[in-house]
Amino acid sequence: MLRFLTAGESHGPQLTVVIDGVPAGLRLDARRDIDIDLERRQRGHGRGKRQQIERDSAQFTSGVRGGRTLGSPITLVVANRDWENWKGPMQVDDRDFKAKRVTRVRPGHADLAGALKYGFDDARNVLERASARETAARVAVGAVARALLRTIGVDLHSYVQRIGEVALTEPTGGDVDWSAVEASPVRCPEGDASRRMVEAIDAARDAGDTLGGTAYVVARGVPAGLGSYVQWDRRLDGLVAQALCSIPSVKGVEIGAAVCAARSRGSTVHDVPRFDAGRGFHHLTNRQGGMTGGVSNGEDVWALVHFKPISTLLQPLRSVDMATGEEINAHYERSDVCVVPAGAVVAEAMLAWVVAVAATEKFGGDTLSEFRSAARAHRRAVQRLR
Repeated sequence: MLRFLTAGESHGPQLTVVIDGVPAGLRLDARRDIDIDLERRQRGHGRGKRQQIERDSAQFTSGVRGGRTLGSPITLVVANRDWENWKGPMQVDDRDFKAKRVTRVRPGHADLAGALKYGFDDARNVLERASARETAARVAVGAVARALLRTIGVDLHSYVQRIGEVALTEPTGGDVDWSAVEASPVRCPEGDASRRMVEAIDAARDAGDTLGGTAYVVARGVPAGLGSYVQWDRRLDGLVAQALCSIPSVKGVEIGAAVCAARSRGSTVHDVPRFDAGRGFHHLTNRQGGMTGGVSNGEDVWALVHFKPISTLLQPLRSVDMATGEEINAHYERSDVCVVPAGAVVAEAMLAWVVAVAATEKFGGDTLSEFRSAARAHRRAVQRLR
């Protein structure tokens, strides 16, 4: 079974990832397979000055030899260049340690809730780990999952559908020019909408404010039969929703055309199945996001991911000081104006991980050859009439 853990603070020395369960024999190269996605995460109009400091790059420290996985746990690290500026406030040992406490909590951030949970009198202990910097580690994990999925014909994409009040004029899905998405400063495939999103972000920055939005994420080529309907915690749509909702700033995940379905009659929204000898089983539409009853149905798996505006504002909201109970302006921590373009890349990583976990559960195998053979056999089987 695939599983992973991340460790590291936003301004600590590095982010560390341990990934267990990757089959032996998968070709992996940090620069080719991981750094490209780390770089995509750092892009996007509305990012803060931190991205000018960091040049994220992954380094394998275990589990890969000669460019191929060994079947043993994979460890990789992503260095934090900003650590050089934070060695004093974030030092590990207690010799001459003088902490400058953060007690003015930010509305909408984990500062207060985390301090109450762990009994801290310094929100720095919370915000360092609750920071979205941790998502760089998840993007590295997702890149490994993406490399594994690529061997069975699954690929992943995302784009920004909305930032603030500015949204695409075309509905979700259809033919997307993915090169246009990657060329856009906000990862939006529509030129006019992209321009207006940039303007909206600039206006929010000038006002000392932030903006949220919505990203579309899709896994194409997902085999039918991943996930299960037999237990609540094995349903693929539930796993996808949980993974995507775990991303910082995400407050809602819409599987397929869920909002449209909620206000429609069943006769107009259900995906009608068909069979033909060349294609096998398929559906005339894909409004359920490629999953039925918690199981992938052979169509693209897709979702809309809704990001709230980030919590750190140049013009801070009024809040409370944990130390005194006094009403006061919230703490300002160097931050972004809009994270939706980067968040879409993180959403790709988390969707890749969930699909990869479901695929290894379904197809098994200690080696890449066994995994691929089982996946091929399954694809052939589900395309035949019984």
